[in-house]
Amino acid sequence: MSVLEEMRIRSLGVIDDAVVELSPGFTAVTGETGAGKTMVVTSLGLLLGGRADPALVRVGAKAAVVEGRITVAPGDAAAVRAEEAGGEIEDGALIVSRTVSAEGRSRAHLGGRSVPVGVLTELADELVAVHGQTDQQGLLKPARQRQALDRYAGDAVETPHAAYAAAFRRLRAVVTELDELTTRARERAQEADLLRFGLEEVAAVDPLPGEDTELAAEAERLGHAEALASAAALAHAALAGDPEDQEGVDATTVVAAAGRSLDGVRAHDPALAGLADRIGEISILLADVAGELAGYSDQLDADPLRLAAVEERRAALTALTRKYGEDVSAVLAWAEEGAARLTELEGDDDRIGELTAERDVLRGELSALGQALTDARTEAAARFAAAVTEELASLAMPHARVSFAIRQTEAPDEASGIDVGGRSVLYGPSGADEVELLLAPHPGAQPRPIAKGASGGELSRVMLAVEVVFAGSDPVPTYLFDEVDAGVGGKAAVEVGRRLAKLARSAQVVVVTHLPQVAAFADRQLLVEKTVDGSVTRSGVTVLEGEDRVRELSRMLAGQEDSETARAHAEELLETARIDG
Repeated sequence: MSVLEEMRIRSLGVIDDAVVELSPGFTAVTGETGAGKTMVVTSLGLLLGGRADPALVRVGAKAAVVEGRITVAPGDAAAVRAEEAGGEIEDGALIVSRTVSAEGRSRAHLGGRSVPVGVLTELADELVAVHGQTDQQGLLKPARQRQALDRYAGDAVETPHAAYAAAFRRLRAVVTELDELTTRARERAQEADLLRFGLEEVAAVDPLPGEDTELAAEAERLGHAEALASAAALAHAALAGDPEDQEGVDATTVVAAAGRSLDGVRAHDPALAGLADRIGEISILLADVAGELAGYSDQLDADPLRLAAVEERRAALTALTRKYGEDVSAVLAWAEEGAARLTELEGDDDRIGELTAERDVLRGELSALGQALTDARTEAAARFAAAVTEELASLAMPHARVSFAIRQTEAPDEASGIDVGGRSVLYGPSGADEVELLLAPHPGAQPRPIAKGASGGELSRVMLAVEVVFAGSDPVPTYLFDEVDAGVGGKAAVEVGRRLAKLARSAQVVVVTHLPQVAAFADRQLLVEKTVDGSVTRSGVTVLEGEDRVRELSRMLAGQEDSETARAHAEELLETARIDG
Protein backbone atom coordinates (compact mmCIF):
# COMPACT_ATOMS: atom_id res chain seq x y z
CA MET A 1 0.00 0.00 0.00
CA SER A 2 1.24 3.50 -0.86
CA VAL A 3 1.84 5.76 2.15
CA LEU A 4 2.56 9.50 2.29
CA GLU A 5 5.44 9.57 4.76
CA GLU A 6 6.50 13.19 4.87
CA MET A 7 5.91 16.64 3.43
CA ARG A 8 8.29 19.58 3.49
CA ILE A 9 6.60 22.96 3.10
CA ARG A 10 8.49 26.20 2.40
CA SER A 11 7.14 29.76 2.09
CA LEU A 12 3.50 28.70 1.88
CA GLY A 13 1.05 30.97 3.67
CA VAL A 14 2.08 31.32 7.32
CA ILE A 15 4.55 28.45 6.98
CA ASP A 16 8.15 29.54 6.59
CA ASP A 17 9.84 26.14 6.53
CA ALA A 18 8.32 23.07 8.13
CA VAL A 19 8.39 19.29 7.85
CA VAL A 20 5.20 17.27 8.40
CA GLU A 21 5.88 13.65 9.38
CA LEU A 22 2.85 11.41 8.93
CA SER A 23 1.94 8.05 10.38
CA PRO A 24 1.07 5.05 8.18
CA GLY A 25 -2.09 4.80 10.28
CA PHE A 26 -4.05 7.70 11.77
CA THR A 27 -2.39 11.15 11.98
CA ALA A 28 -4.19 14.05 13.66
CA VAL A 29 -3.07 17.62 12.93
CA THR A 30 -4.00 20.07 15.68
CA GLY A 31 -3.19 23.61 16.76
CA GLU A 32 -4.69 26.97 17.60
CA THR A 33 -7.11 28.55 15.17
CA GLY A 34 -5.10 30.34 12.49
CA ALA A 35 -1.92 28.46 13.32
CA GLY A 36 -1.70 27.05 9.80
CA LYS A 37 -3.29 23.61 10.13
CA THR A 38 -5.15 24.03 6.87
CA MET A 39 -1.83 24.68 5.12
CA VAL A 40 -1.27 20.94 5.48
CA VAL A 41 -4.38 20.37 3.38
CA THR A 42 -3.37 23.13 0.95
CA SER A 43 0.12 21.65 0.59
CA LEU A 44 -1.23 18.21 -0.16
CA GLY A 45 -3.64 19.74 -2.66
CA LEU A 46 -0.71 21.31 -4.52
CA LEU A 47 1.13 17.99 -4.56
CA LEU A 48 -1.98 16.45 -6.08
CA GLY A 49 -2.12 18.92 -8.95
CA GLY A 50 -4.43 21.51 -7.36
CA ARG A 51 -4.71 25.06 -8.66
CA ALA A 52 -1.61 27.17 -8.09
CA ASP A 53 -2.61 30.44 -6.41
CA PRO A 54 0.23 32.98 -6.20
CA ALA A 55 -1.53 34.46 -3.14
CA LEU A 56 -0.38 31.34 -1.27
CA VAL A 57 3.26 32.39 -1.56
CA ARG A 58 4.54 33.82 1.71
CA VAL A 59 5.07 37.59 1.63
CA GLY A 60 8.66 38.39 0.69
CA ALA A 61 9.37 34.95 -0.80
CA LYS A 62 9.98 34.30 -4.49
CA ALA A 63 8.15 30.97 -4.53
CA ALA A 64 6.37 28.39 -2.39
CA VAL A 65 7.65 24.82 -2.52
CA VAL A 66 5.97 21.62 -1.35
CA GLU A 67 7.82 18.33 -1.49
CA GLY A 68 6.39 14.96 -0.52
CA ARG A 69 7.88 11.50 -0.05
CA ILE A 70 5.57 8.59 -0.82
CA THR A 71 6.42 4.93 -0.33
CA VAL A 72 5.07 2.84 -3.17
CA ALA A 73 5.10 -0.88 -3.77
CA PRO A 74 6.31 -2.25 -7.13
CA GLY A 75 3.36 -2.69 -9.47
CA ASP A 76 1.13 -0.18 -7.65
CA ALA A 77 -0.93 1.95 -10.02
CA ALA A 78 0.86 5.02 -8.65
CA ALA A 79 4.28 3.46 -9.27
CA VAL A 80 3.35 2.46 -12.81
CA ARG A 81 2.04 5.93 -13.65
CA ALA A 82 5.15 7.58 -12.20
CA GLU A 83 7.45 5.35 -14.25
CA GLU A 84 5.40 6.01 -17.39
CA ALA A 85 6.02 9.72 -16.82
CA GLY A 86 9.77 9.08 -16.60
CA GLY A 87 10.03 9.40 -12.82
CA GLU A 88 12.41 7.27 -10.76
CA ILE A 89 11.56 5.38 -7.59
CA GLU A 90 14.50 4.96 -5.26
CA ASP A 91 14.39 2.45 -2.41
CA GLY A 92 10.62 2.26 -2.72
CA ALA A 93 10.21 6.04 -2.30
CA LEU A 94 8.69 8.42 -4.85
CA ILE A 95 9.50 12.13 -4.48
CA VAL A 96 6.81 14.56 -5.63
CA SER A 97 7.31 18.34 -5.63
CA ARG A 98 5.41 21.43 -6.68
CA THR A 99 6.70 24.99 -6.94
CA VAL A 100 4.49 28.07 -7.20
CA SER A 101 6.17 31.40 -7.95
CA ALA A 102 4.94 34.74 -6.67
CA GLU A 103 4.17 35.64 -10.30
CA GLY A 104 1.84 32.64 -10.59
CA ARG A 105 4.05 30.23 -12.55
CA SER A 106 3.86 26.61 -11.48
CA ARG A 107 6.23 23.67 -11.93
CA ALA A 108 5.81 20.02 -11.02
CA HIS A 109 8.37 17.25 -10.55
CA LEU A 110 7.79 13.54 -10.15
CA GLY A 111 10.60 11.18 -9.27
CA GLY A 112 13.18 13.81 -10.25
CA ARG A 113 11.58 14.43 -13.64
CA SER A 114 9.76 17.62 -14.65
CA VAL A 115 6.18 16.71 -15.59
CA PRO A 116 2.95 18.52 -16.52
CA VAL A 117 0.77 19.32 -13.50
CA GLY A 118 -1.90 17.07 -15.02
CA VAL A 119 0.30 14.04 -14.30
CA LEU A 120 0.10 14.85 -10.57
CA THR A 121 -3.68 15.04 -10.87
CA GLU A 122 -3.74 11.57 -12.45
CA LEU A 123 -1.47 10.28 -9.71
CA ALA A 124 -3.77 11.76 -7.07
CA ASP A 125 -6.65 9.57 -8.24
CA GLU A 126 -4.60 6.53 -7.25
CA LEU A 127 -3.22 7.90 -3.99
CA VAL A 128 -5.41 10.22 -1.95
CA ALA A 129 -9.04 11.06 -1.30
CA VAL A 130 -9.38 14.58 0.10
CA HIS A 131 -12.53 15.45 2.01
CA GLY A 132 -13.16 18.84 3.51
CA GLN A 133 -16.01 21.17 4.24
CA THR A 134 -16.24 22.22 0.59
CA ASP A 135 -16.62 18.57 -0.41
CA GLN A 136 -19.26 18.17 2.29
CA GLN A 137 -21.23 21.12 0.93
CA GLY A 138 -20.86 19.79 -2.60
CA LEU A 139 -22.40 16.47 -1.62
CA LEU A 140 -25.56 18.33 -0.59
CA LYS A 141 -26.33 18.89 -4.27
CA PRO A 142 -28.55 16.21 -5.87
CA ALA A 143 -26.29 15.99 -8.93
CA ARG A 144 -23.31 15.15 -6.69
CA GLN A 145 -25.42 12.64 -4.80
CA ARG A 146 -26.27 10.87 -8.06
CA GLN A 147 -22.58 10.81 -8.96
CA ALA A 148 -21.78 9.38 -5.52
CA LEU A 149 -24.39 6.65 -5.93
CA ASP A 150 -23.10 5.80 -9.41
CA ARG A 151 -19.56 5.63 -8.08
CA TYR A 152 -20.68 3.26 -5.33
CA ALA A 153 -22.63 1.07 -7.77
CA GLY A 154 -19.54 0.52 -9.92
CA ASP A 155 -19.89 -1.56 -13.10
CA ALA A 156 -23.59 -2.19 -12.49
CA VAL A 157 -24.21 1.46 -13.41
CA GLU A 158 -21.06 2.26 -15.36
CA THR A 159 -21.72 -0.27 -18.14
CA PRO A 160 -25.29 0.81 -19.03
CA HIS A 161 -24.32 4.43 -18.40
CA ALA A 162 -21.56 4.28 -21.04
CA ALA A 163 -23.99 2.79 -23.58
CA TYR A 164 -26.66 5.31 -22.61
CA ALA A 165 -24.26 8.26 -22.95
CA ALA A 166 -23.21 7.14 -26.46
CA ALA A 167 -26.84 6.74 -27.56
CA PHE A 168 -27.72 10.10 -26.00
CA ARG A 169 -24.96 11.88 -27.92
CA ARG A 170 -26.04 10.27 -31.19
CA LEU A 171 -29.70 11.14 -30.56
CA ARG A 172 -28.77 14.75 -29.89
CA ALA A 173 -26.87 14.88 -33.21
CA VAL A 174 -29.79 13.28 -35.08
CA VAL A 175 -32.34 15.66 -33.56
CA THR A 176 -30.13 18.65 -34.38
CA GLU A 177 -29.85 17.58 -38.02
CA LEU A 178 -33.59 16.88 -38.21
CA ASP A 179 -34.37 20.31 -36.81
CA GLU A 180 -32.08 21.91 -39.37
CA LEU A 181 -33.65 20.01 -42.25
CA THR A 182 -37.19 20.85 -41.25
CA THR A 183 -36.76 24.45 -40.07
CA ARG A 184 -34.65 25.39 -43.10
CA ALA A 185 -36.84 23.59 -45.64
CA ARG A 186 -37.79 26.86 -47.43
CA GLU A 187 -34.18 28.06 -47.61
CA ARG A 188 -33.04 24.70 -48.93
CA ALA A 189 -35.82 24.67 -51.57
CA GLN A 190 -34.73 28.13 -52.76
CA GLU A 191 -31.12 26.97 -52.89
CA ALA A 192 -32.17 23.93 -54.93
CA ASP A 193 -34.08 26.12 -57.43
CA LEU A 194 -31.07 28.39 -57.94
CA LEU A 195 -28.77 25.42 -58.44
CA ARG A 196 -31.19 23.79 -60.86
CA PHE A 197 -31.41 27.02 -62.94
CA GLY A 198 -27.64 27.42 -63.01
CA LEU A 199 -27.01 23.81 -63.98
CA GLU A 200 -29.55 24.11 -66.80
CA GLU A 201 -27.74 27.22 -68.08
CA VAL A 202 -24.42 25.41 -68.08
CA ALA A 203 -25.92 22.32 -69.72
CA ALA A 204 -27.51 24.47 -72.47
CA VAL A 205 -24.13 25.92 -73.42
CA ASP A 206 -22.30 22.61 -72.77
CA PRO A 207 -18.78 24.09 -72.53
CA LEU A 208 -15.70 21.96 -73.08
CA PRO A 209 -12.55 22.15 -70.94
CA GLY A 210 -10.19 24.84 -72.32
CA GLU A 211 -12.69 25.85 -75.03
CA ASP A 212 -12.59 29.53 -74.07
CA THR A 213 -8.81 29.67 -74.58
CA GLU A 214 -8.99 27.92 -77.97
CA LEU A 215 -11.81 30.17 -79.22
CA ALA A 216 -9.96 33.31 -78.12
CA ALA A 217 -6.97 32.23 -80.23
CA GLU A 218 -9.19 31.41 -83.23
CA ALA A 219 -11.00 34.75 -82.99
CA GLU A 220 -7.68 36.58 -82.97
CA ARG A 221 -6.57 34.66 -86.07
CA LEU A 222 -9.83 35.16 -87.97
CA GLY A 223 -9.98 38.85 -87.15
CA HIS A 224 -6.55 39.44 -88.76
CA ALA A 225 -6.78 36.94 -91.62
CA GLU A 226 -5.89 39.37 -94.45
CA ALA A 227 -2.85 40.76 -92.68
CA LEU A 228 -1.67 37.25 -91.78
CA ALA A 229 -2.09 36.05 -95.40
CA SER A 230 -0.22 39.06 -96.83
CA ALA A 231 2.64 38.65 -94.35
CA ALA A 232 2.91 34.93 -95.08
CA ALA A 233 3.00 35.61 -98.87
CA LEU A 234 5.77 38.19 -98.51
CA ALA A 235 7.78 35.87 -96.30
CA HIS A 236 7.31 33.02 -98.78
CA ALA A 237 8.48 35.23 -101.66
CA ALA A 238 11.55 36.28 -99.68
CA LEU A 239 12.46 32.67 -99.07
CA ALA A 240 11.43 30.93 -102.28
CA GLY A 241 11.11 33.78 -104.79
CA ASP A 242 8.23 35.39 -106.65
CA PRO A 243 7.36 33.65 -110.00
CA GLU A 244 6.25 36.97 -111.44
CA ASP A 245 9.57 38.70 -110.56
CA GLN A 246 12.31 36.94 -112.50
CA GLU A 247 14.90 39.51 -111.45
CA GLY A 248 14.21 39.18 -107.75
CA VAL A 249 16.66 37.58 -105.35
CA ASP A 250 15.39 35.06 -102.76
CA ALA A 251 17.04 33.39 -99.78
CA THR A 252 16.78 29.87 -101.21
CA THR A 253 18.69 30.85 -104.38
CA VAL A 254 21.37 32.73 -102.47
CA VAL A 255 21.97 29.85 -100.02
CA ALA A 256 22.04 27.33 -102.86
CA ALA A 257 24.70 29.42 -104.61
CA ALA A 258 26.76 29.53 -101.44
CA GLY A 259 26.61 25.79 -101.21
CA ARG A 260 27.65 25.26 -104.76
CA SER A 261 30.66 27.56 -104.30
CA LEU A 262 32.05 25.20 -101.69
CA ASP A 263 31.30 21.90 -103.39
CA GLY A 264 34.53 21.92 -105.47
CA VAL A 265 36.94 22.51 -102.60
CA ARG A 266 35.29 20.91 -99.51
CA ALA A 267 37.33 17.74 -99.94
CA HIS A 268 40.54 19.63 -99.15
CA ASP A 269 39.60 20.76 -95.62
CA PRO A 270 37.33 19.00 -93.08
CA ALA A 271 36.52 22.36 -91.44
CA LEU A 272 35.26 23.78 -94.69
CA ALA A 273 33.36 20.57 -95.38
CA GLY A 274 31.58 21.01 -92.07
CA LEU A 275 30.52 24.53 -92.99
CA ALA A 276 29.32 23.29 -96.35
CA ASP A 277 27.17 20.67 -94.56
CA ARG A 278 25.63 23.35 -92.34
CA ILE A 279 24.79 25.42 -95.45
CA GLY A 280 23.09 22.32 -96.80
CA GLU A 281 21.03 22.05 -93.60
CA ILE A 282 20.04 25.71 -93.96
CA SER A 283 18.86 25.04 -97.49
CA ILE A 284 16.68 22.18 -96.30
CA LEU A 285 15.26 24.27 -93.40
CA LEU A 286 14.50 27.19 -95.76
CA ALA A 287 12.70 24.85 -98.14
CA ASP A 288 10.62 23.40 -95.26
CA VAL A 289 9.65 26.84 -93.90
CA ALA A 290 8.81 28.09 -97.40
CA GLY A 291 6.57 25.07 -97.96
CA GLU A 292 4.77 25.59 -94.63
CA LEU A 293 4.24 29.28 -95.40
CA ALA A 294 2.64 28.33 -98.72
CA GLY A 295 0.41 25.82 -96.92
CA TYR A 296 -0.49 28.34 -94.18
CA SER A 297 -1.76 30.82 -96.68
CA ASP A 298 -3.82 28.12 -98.44
CA GLN A 299 -5.38 26.91 -95.12
CA LEU A 300 -6.04 30.35 -93.61
CA ASP A 301 -9.82 30.72 -93.17
CA ALA A 302 -10.98 34.25 -93.72
CA ASP A 303 -14.67 33.32 -93.60
CA PRO A 304 -16.57 36.13 -91.80
CA LEU A 305 -19.40 33.69 -91.01
CA ARG A 306 -16.98 31.51 -89.03
CA LEU A 307 -15.72 34.59 -87.17
CA ALA A 308 -19.31 35.52 -86.27
CA ALA A 309 -19.97 31.98 -85.01
CA VAL A 310 -16.82 32.05 -82.88
CA GLU A 311 -17.72 35.40 -81.32
CA GLU A 312 -21.24 34.19 -80.60
CA ARG A 313 -19.89 31.09 -78.85
CA ARG A 314 -17.46 33.20 -76.85
CA ALA A 315 -20.31 35.45 -75.73
CA ALA A 316 -22.22 32.41 -74.46
CA LEU A 317 -19.18 31.21 -72.51
CA THR A 318 -18.61 34.72 -71.09
CA ALA A 319 -22.19 34.75 -69.80
CA LEU A 320 -21.35 31.60 -67.82
CA THR A 321 -18.00 32.84 -66.48
CA ARG A 322 -19.61 36.04 -65.21
CA LYS A 323 -21.90 33.96 -62.98
CA TYR A 324 -20.18 30.72 -62.14
CA GLY A 325 -16.40 31.01 -62.46
CA GLU A 326 -13.47 33.00 -63.76
CA ASP A 327 -12.99 30.64 -66.72
CA VAL A 328 -14.60 27.58 -68.31
CA SER A 329 -12.66 25.19 -66.05
CA ALA A 330 -14.03 26.97 -62.96
CA VAL A 331 -17.56 26.87 -64.43
CA LEU A 332 -17.29 23.13 -64.97
CA ALA A 333 -16.01 22.66 -61.39
CA TRP A 334 -18.95 24.72 -60.05
CA ALA A 335 -21.36 22.59 -62.09
CA GLU A 336 -19.89 19.39 -60.64
CA GLU A 337 -20.15 20.66 -57.05
CA GLY A 338 -23.60 22.12 -57.71
CA ALA A 339 -24.88 18.82 -59.05
CA ALA A 340 -23.66 17.02 -55.92
CA ARG A 341 -25.25 19.64 -53.67
CA LEU A 342 -28.52 19.47 -55.62
CA THR A 343 -28.56 15.69 -55.22
CA GLU A 344 -28.12 16.21 -51.48
CA LEU A 345 -30.90 18.81 -51.30
CA GLU A 346 -33.25 16.73 -53.41
CA GLY A 347 -32.59 13.84 -51.04
CA ASP A 348 -33.76 15.81 -48.00
CA ASP A 349 -37.07 14.04 -47.84
CA ASP A 350 -35.34 10.68 -47.87
CA ARG A 351 -32.84 11.93 -45.28
CA ILE A 352 -35.62 13.22 -43.05
CA GLY A 353 -37.23 9.80 -43.22
CA GLU A 354 -33.96 8.05 -42.35
CA LEU A 355 -33.24 10.40 -39.46
CA THR A 356 -36.78 10.10 -38.11
CA ALA A 357 -36.49 6.32 -38.12
CA GLU A 358 -33.06 6.49 -36.43
CA ARG A 359 -34.39 8.94 -33.84
CA ASP A 360 -37.22 6.55 -32.94
CA VAL A 361 -34.80 3.62 -32.65
CA LEU A 362 -32.45 5.66 -30.44
CA ARG A 363 -35.31 6.78 -28.21
CA GLY A 364 -36.24 3.13 -27.79
CA GLU A 365 -32.64 2.27 -26.89
CA LEU A 366 -32.51 5.16 -24.40
CA SER A 367 -35.74 3.97 -22.81
CA ALA A 368 -34.28 0.50 -22.29
CA LEU A 369 -30.93 1.82 -21.06
CA GLY A 370 -32.62 4.45 -18.89
CA GLN A 371 -34.67 1.71 -17.27
CA ALA A 372 -31.51 -0.34 -16.73
CA LEU A 373 -29.85 2.67 -15.06
CA THR A 374 -32.87 3.22 -12.82
CA ASP A 375 -32.94 -0.45 -11.82
CA ALA A 376 -29.19 -0.52 -11.11
CA ARG A 377 -29.33 2.70 -9.11
CA THR A 378 -32.33 1.51 -7.13
CA GLU A 379 -30.56 -1.71 -6.20
CA ALA A 380 -27.30 0.08 -5.33
CA ALA A 381 -29.19 2.76 -3.39
CA ALA A 382 -30.65 0.16 -1.04
CA ARG A 383 -27.19 -1.29 -0.33
CA PHE A 384 -25.56 2.15 -0.05
CA ALA A 385 -28.22 3.47 2.32
CA ALA A 386 -28.02 0.34 4.49
CA ALA A 387 -24.24 0.62 4.70
CA VAL A 388 -24.36 4.34 5.60
CA THR A 389 -27.08 3.69 8.17
CA GLU A 390 -24.92 1.00 9.76
CA GLU A 391 -21.99 3.42 9.87
CA LEU A 392 -24.16 6.06 11.55
CA ALA A 393 -24.86 3.59 14.32
CA SER A 394 -21.11 3.58 14.96
CA LEU A 395 -21.12 7.38 15.00
CA ALA A 396 -23.56 7.84 17.90
CA MET A 397 -26.62 8.03 15.63
CA PRO A 398 -28.08 4.57 16.35
CA HIS A 399 -31.64 5.48 15.38
CA ALA A 400 -30.88 7.44 12.21
CA ARG A 401 -31.93 6.02 8.88
CA VAL A 402 -30.54 7.02 5.51
CA SER A 403 -32.38 6.36 2.27
CA PHE A 404 -32.35 7.47 -1.33
CA ALA A 405 -35.24 8.98 -3.26
CA ILE A 406 -34.93 8.10 -6.94
CA ARG A 407 -37.48 10.02 -8.95
CA GLN A 408 -38.24 10.97 -12.54
CA THR A 409 -40.07 14.05 -13.84
CA GLU A 410 -43.03 13.59 -16.15
CA ALA A 411 -42.37 14.88 -19.66
CA PRO A 412 -44.80 17.54 -20.92
CA ASP A 413 -45.27 15.56 -24.12
CA GLU A 414 -44.17 12.23 -25.53
CA ALA A 415 -41.70 13.80 -27.93
CA SER A 416 -39.59 15.30 -25.13
CA GLY A 417 -39.36 12.19 -22.95
CA ILE A 418 -38.35 8.54 -22.90
CA ASP A 419 -40.34 5.63 -21.51
CA VAL A 420 -39.12 4.58 -18.05
CA GLY A 421 -41.35 2.56 -15.77
CA GLY A 422 -44.26 2.89 -18.18
CA ARG A 423 -44.18 6.71 -18.09
CA SER A 424 -42.81 9.32 -20.44
CA VAL A 425 -40.20 11.15 -18.38
CA LEU A 426 -37.60 13.85 -18.97
CA TYR A 427 -34.06 12.63 -19.54
CA GLY A 428 -30.53 14.00 -19.74
CA PRO A 429 -26.92 12.90 -20.38
CA SER A 430 -26.94 10.63 -17.28
CA GLY A 431 -30.41 9.14 -17.57
CA ALA A 432 -33.81 10.09 -16.29
CA ASP A 433 -33.17 9.74 -12.56
CA GLU A 434 -33.15 12.50 -9.96
CA VAL A 435 -31.31 11.14 -6.94
CA GLU A 436 -31.55 12.63 -3.47
CA LEU A 437 -30.08 11.41 -0.18
CA LEU A 438 -32.62 11.48 2.67
CA LEU A 439 -32.13 11.30 6.44
CA ALA A 440 -34.54 10.40 9.20
CA PRO A 441 -32.56 11.32 12.37
CA HIS A 442 -34.78 9.36 14.75
CA PRO A 443 -37.73 6.93 14.70
CA GLY A 444 -40.96 8.58 13.62
CA ALA A 445 -39.21 11.37 11.72
CA GLN A 446 -40.04 11.70 8.06
CA PRO A 447 -37.04 11.26 5.78
CA ARG A 448 -35.93 14.66 4.51
CA PRO A 449 -33.12 15.79 2.22
CA ILE A 450 -29.90 15.82 4.26
CA ALA A 451 -29.44 19.52 3.54
CA LYS A 452 -32.69 20.20 5.42
CA GLY A 453 -33.04 17.24 7.75
CA ALA A 454 -29.65 17.22 9.48
CA SER A 455 -28.04 19.54 12.00
CA GLY A 456 -24.43 20.59 11.51
CA GLY A 457 -23.07 17.78 13.65
CA GLU A 458 -25.38 15.19 12.09
CA LEU A 459 -24.42 16.34 8.63
CA SER A 460 -20.72 15.91 9.38
CA ARG A 461 -21.32 12.39 10.61
CA VAL A 462 -23.47 11.50 7.60
CA MET A 463 -20.73 12.73 5.29
CA LEU A 464 -18.10 10.80 7.23
CA ALA A 465 -20.27 7.69 7.06
CA VAL A 466 -20.61 8.14 3.30
CA GLU A 467 -16.86 8.41 2.91
CA VAL A 468 -16.24 5.37 5.08
CA VAL A 469 -18.64 3.38 2.90
CA PHE A 470 -16.78 4.61 -0.17
CA ALA A 471 -13.55 3.51 1.46
CA GLY A 472 -14.87 -0.03 1.51
CA SER A 473 -16.13 -0.05 -2.07
CA ASP A 474 -13.59 2.19 -3.82
CA PRO A 475 -10.51 2.29 -1.59
CA VAL A 476 -7.52 4.58 -1.95
CA PRO A 477 -4.33 4.39 0.14
CA THR A 478 -4.72 7.76 1.91
CA TYR A 479 -7.70 9.74 3.21
CA LEU A 480 -7.40 13.36 4.24
CA PHE A 481 -10.24 14.89 6.27
CA ASP A 482 -10.20 18.64 6.83
CA GLU A 483 -12.49 19.68 9.72
CA VAL A 484 -14.96 16.98 8.68
CA ASP A 485 -15.87 16.74 12.37
CA ALA A 486 -17.18 20.33 12.43
CA GLY A 487 -20.31 20.70 14.55
CA VAL A 488 -19.67 17.45 16.42
CA GLY A 489 -18.93 17.24 20.12
CA GLY A 490 -19.22 15.11 23.23
CA LYS A 491 -19.96 11.42 22.80
CA ALA A 492 -20.48 11.81 19.05
CA ALA A 493 -16.95 13.20 18.74
CA VAL A 494 -15.59 10.12 20.50
CA GLU A 495 -17.43 7.91 18.04
CA VAL A 496 -16.06 9.90 15.11
CA GLY A 497 -12.54 9.39 16.46
CA ARG A 498 -13.19 5.69 16.98
CA ARG A 499 -14.52 5.32 13.41
CA LEU A 500 -11.54 7.14 11.90
CA ALA A 501 -9.21 4.87 13.88
CA LYS A 502 -11.04 1.87 12.46
CA LEU A 503 -10.69 3.23 8.93
CA ALA A 504 -6.95 3.72 9.58
CA ARG A 505 -6.52 -0.03 10.04
CA SER A 506 -6.81 -0.48 6.28
CA ALA A 507 -5.66 2.93 5.00
CA GLN A 508 -3.62 5.95 5.93
CA VAL A 509 -5.85 8.60 7.51
CA VAL A 510 -4.84 12.26 8.04
CA VAL A 511 -7.31 14.47 9.93
CA VAL A 512 -7.09 18.20 10.54
CA THR A 513 -9.18 18.57 13.69
CA HIS A 514 -10.00 20.81 16.62
CA LEU A 515 -11.61 18.01 18.64
CA PRO A 516 -9.55 16.35 21.39
CA GLN A 517 -11.89 13.34 21.29
CA VAL A 518 -10.84 12.75 17.67
CA ALA A 519 -7.14 13.57 18.15
CA ALA A 520 -6.88 11.12 21.05
CA PHE A 521 -7.53 8.18 18.72
CA ALA A 522 -4.66 9.11 16.40
CA ASP A 523 -1.55 6.98 16.13
CA ARG A 524 0.41 10.23 15.76
CA GLN A 525 -0.55 13.76 16.73
CA LEU A 526 1.13 16.74 15.07
CA LEU A 527 1.00 20.20 16.63
CA VAL A 528 1.22 23.25 14.36
CA GLU A 529 2.42 26.36 16.22
CA LYS A 530 3.33 29.86 15.13
CA THR A 531 6.38 31.71 16.33
CA VAL A 532 6.24 35.20 17.81
CA ASP A 533 6.46 36.79 14.34
CA GLY A 534 3.39 34.86 13.15
CA SER A 535 5.17 32.29 10.98
CA VAL A 536 5.47 28.52 11.22
CA THR A 537 9.09 27.36 11.13
CA ARG A 538 10.69 23.93 11.06
CA SER A 539 10.30 23.70 14.82
CA GLY A 540 6.64 24.77 14.53
CA VAL A 541 5.38 21.34 13.44
CA THR A 542 6.14 18.79 16.12
CA VAL A 543 5.18 15.22 16.87
CA LEU A 544 3.51 15.10 20.29
CA GLU A 545 4.31 12.27 22.63
CA GLY A 546 3.80 11.56 26.28
CA GLU A 547 3.38 14.67 28.45
CA ASP A 548 3.38 17.02 25.45
CA ARG A 549 0.39 15.24 23.95
CA VAL A 550 -1.51 15.36 27.25
CA ARG A 551 -0.86 19.12 27.46
CA GLU A 552 -2.16 19.69 23.90
CA LEU A 553 -5.28 17.64 24.51
CA SER A 554 -5.83 19.58 27.74
CA ARG A 555 -5.60 22.82 25.80
CA MET A 556 -8.06 21.52 23.24
CA LEU A 557 -10.45 20.43 26.01
CA ALA A 558 -10.41 23.48 28.24
CA GLY A 559 -8.09 26.03 26.73
CA GLN A 560 -5.77 25.49 29.73
CA GLU A 561 -2.77 23.23 29.34
CA ASP A 562 -2.11 23.05 33.09
CA SER A 563 -5.67 22.48 34.32
CA GLU A 564 -5.64 19.32 36.46
CA THR A 565 -9.22 18.53 35.48
CA ALA A 566 -8.44 18.94 31.79
CA ARG A 567 -5.30 16.82 32.16
CA ALA A 568 -7.24 14.06 33.86
CA HIS A 569 -9.81 14.16 31.10
CA ALA A 570 -7.07 14.12 28.44
CA GLU A 571 -5.41 11.09 30.01
CA GLU A 572 -8.80 9.38 30.20
CA LEU A 573 -9.39 10.08 26.50
CA LEU A 574 -6.01 8.62 25.57
CA GLU A 575 -6.67 5.52 27.65
CA THR A 576 -10.11 5.07 26.11
CA ALA A 577 -8.61 5.42 22.64
CA ARG A 578 -5.84 2.95 23.48
CA ILE A 579 -8.33 0.34 24.65
CA ASP A 580 -10.92 0.88 21.89
CA GLY A 581 -8.49 1.53 19.05
